[in-house]
This record gives sequence, C-alpha cells and structure tokens, in this order.
Amino acid sequence: MKVLVIGSGGREHAICTKLKESKLVSKIYCAPGNAGIANVATLVDSKPMDFLSIVDFSKREEIDLVVVAPDNPLAGGLVDILNANDIKAFGPTKRAAEIEGSKAFSKSFMKKYGIPTADYAVFNKYEAAKDYLDKVEKFPIVLKADGLAFGKGVIIAHDKVSAQNSLENMMLSKVFGDAANTVIIEEFLEGPEMTLLCFTDGKTVSAMPSSQDHKKAFDGDKGLNTGGMGAFSPAKAYTPQVEKEIMENIVKKTIDGLNKENRTFKGVLYFGLMATASGVKVIEYNARFGDPETQAILPLLESDLCEIMLATIDGTLNNIDIKWKNKVGFSVVVASGGYPENVIKGYEIEILPLDEDLILYHAGTKESNGKLYTNGGRVFNLSVVADSIDEARKKVYSNIDKIKFTGARYRSDIGIK
Repeated sequence: MKVLVIGSGGREHAICTKLKESKLVSKIYCAPGNAGIANVATLVDSKPMDFLSIVDFSKREEIDLVVVAPDNPLAGGLVDILNANDIKAFGPTKRAAEIEGSKAFSKSFMKKYGIPTADYAVFNKYEAAKDYLDKVEKFPIVLKADGLAFGKGVIIAHDKVSAQNSLENMMLSKVFGDAANTVIIEEFLEGPEMTLLCFTDGKTVSAMPSSQDHKKAFDGDKGLNTGGMGAFSPAKAYTPQVEKEIMENIVKKTIDGLNKENRTFKGVLYFGLMATASGVKVIEYNARFGDPETQAILPLLESDLCEIMLATIDGTLNNIDIKWKNKVGFSVVVASGGYPENVIKGYEIEILPLDEDLILYHAGTKESNGKLYTNGGRVFNLSVVADSIDEARKKVYSNIDKIKFTGARYRSDIGIK
C-alpha cells in the first residue's frame, strides 16, 4: 500500500515510523513533513489545510490510505472530502471531529449525555463574560477558547484581575484569533491528570495504554500552557478501578452519544481526564492522536498500525487483538527558547551521537544545504521504551543535552509527579 500522512510534527514522525514497520505498506509520503520524517517518508509540498492539493496528489499517486493526523484538517472536513473522492482516509468526519473543534459543543454534549465534567458557562459576548467573572468568588478559574488554538487556548486564572485580563486578551485583543470568539469559563478541577487514547470504529473501542502529558512550559507546572512538553505511559493514577470507571462512565457514554447524534466516530478518540475527589471527569476531548502522548505510546505498539487503521475505517476493529509491550514509554520535548510565545526559527542544530535505544522524533526541523535548522516551537521529542519510569528518565536526561541549538530548553521534571 501507498500511504500519505498529513502533518509535520513529532506525532507525524512517530506515526510514519510505526507505519514503516507494517508489512502492508510499500511507500510512505508525508505532507508537508519535516527533516526527520524525510528519513522514513517522501515529503510532499502540500499544507494540511490545502485540501485540493492533497486530493490531487492522492489521485495522481494512487494513494491507498491517507492518515489525517492534525486537528485543523479534521475539524475542516478533510476526511469527508477524501471519502467523497473515493480515497480511503483514517480519521473522523467533520461532524464527529466537532467534539474537539468546538469546546462549547463538547461541553453541551457531555451535559446532555451525563458525562462527568467541570461546571461551566459559555459566552460569545465580552460584556456578558466580564459580568459573569465579576460575580465569581472561587478561584482559580479556567478560561478556554472555544475553537482550535494549537493546544494553547486554555488559561488558568488565579484571581479576579488575571481572569479579567485573560478574558480581555482572548475576546478583545484576539491573542487566539477567531478561536476565542466564544469563550468557556469553567470551574477549576484538582487531582492527577491522565490521558486515554482509543482506537474506535464507532462500535468497538480498543484503548491504548494510558499516559500523562505535561502542558505547562516550565518545571513544576509553571508558565503558560503549551501543546505539551513531555509525556509518559502508563499514567500513575490509572488503576484497574479507575479504568473501569472511565470505560463505563465516560468512554461508552461518549461513543453511544456520538452515534445518537449521527456523528459516528472512526479514528483515534482522545480523552483528557482528571481523577478528582468526586470521580474521574473529562477535561477535554481530542479527535486524533495526542502530541506528545503519541511519541510515548506508539513505540509500545507491537501490532501492525496500518492493519489497525484499516480495521477502524472498515468497522472490523473487533476482529483485531491489538498487542502492546508491558513497558514504560517516555518522551521529553526539546523546545525553542521562546516557546510558546516568541519562537525564533532558523537556528542551526547539532546532534551528538545518542545511545542506540533512544528514539529521536523531529517536530520542528528543516534541512537546508545538508544542515539541520530549527523550524518551530517544539523542535524534537527524545523518546525511549524502558522497564521503569526511573530507568526511562535516566536514559533520556543523560542524552538530552546532546541535542544542541541556540536557546534549546526542556522540562527536567517529566515523569516525576
């Protein structure tokens, strides 16, 4: 099979690397890809939102499967357009992907189907939201942009002044563009966070190993929200009892609700969760593989990823026994100095020889005249599979300074909490 993967980050590098292992795949393309992906796939000069170009390329090259990895093309309906052109695509339709594309929709969906989540209010007028905040007495409080904002559209405000300033930045100054035309204000939940990614064909659900992301920019969960600074799998709070609660009270209700809404979900459904004192609650849904969770989880997969994707599309996921290594997956992001706010691109990269059991996924890199340069906020993921979290931490952090470029930084506490 010829496979085209859409996207350019560390997640896409991990997907391409795993697809390369498949006995079903003869050639991999990636649009637009990055310098690391170029080692496992042929790069295609098409942007993820250039649907016409992607369809034209897929027809011309007789692509057998298109894997749509990022959120924007999923929310924009790329899978629908590929399907309409008789091109097989992995990922949810536009209607199904709205569960990530609109936080206001996802909150009302959870309320309708009795899925536990934080209490909330939705506003599309600045004055109404401002008046609501004036009356809030309990802090911290969470402000979320309704639309897609590269994983950064969530602000935790610790007092009234910072809440009002954040609201003004979101709705008036448009720091997240049109994504914050509507804003959700919700209660602040406390407890251990965890992520559950599931393959689903709309009927059968096959959960991947649990994981834990680290969203804040700096050690000790300080600084702004990012797309994610590192992840490990499995999550420490994901006990068998918690798993049972999640599958019955959250996953099943979500899949059933989507089917009832005529939004049957085929692809990877991501549950961002928190184990609160009053039970596990949903923080957010994503309609695709998480980033950087994928870079920690996919190295644990023993089964054929392409085979799983085809079964997901065809509705035959119940016929596949998906196998995972009983190990720890671990990944740390090496980011540009100014990430997530002021990213300067174009610094030359030097990589000294890494220990052979480490996996280096490229996220924001490009090659020019035989040299490697930074080309994004998150530049690399350094990943490993190990027997324990302590062993994984030791392996990654003893090698991570071998990745050198101006302003390179990373969190040194991934996997501690």
